Amino acid sequence: MSVLSLTFHNTNEVKPQWENYVDNELHEMVENLMDAERYLLSEVESDLVNEGQNTNLLLMFENTEKRQDFIEIELKNITEHIETRFGQEVLVFTTFLNPKKARW
Repeated sequence: MSVLSLTFHNTNEVKPQWENYVDNELHEMVENLMDAERYLLSEVESDLVNEGQNTNLLLMFENTEKRQDFIEIELKNITEHIETRFGQEVLVFTTFLNPKKARW
């Protein structure tokens, strides 16, 4: 199993538009991903974020090759679409998670 965590930070200026985007377009894109076996799309609740909010997308892949394929193709498309639509108002942070032990 290979896991990828994507965190999207949006500013308060685009909060309503971003929430609409997450609920509709981003969710639909994630539902149609072929390589990801499972996902968890979440609002991040944090006392440390004072400006804007974070959304997290946790993606689980069968292996590192499928995760790499996603990064090279799908993540590029998703990031470009977000940058085109929201500019610098939404930032994308990628974290590679390599599980040592797990229980689902």
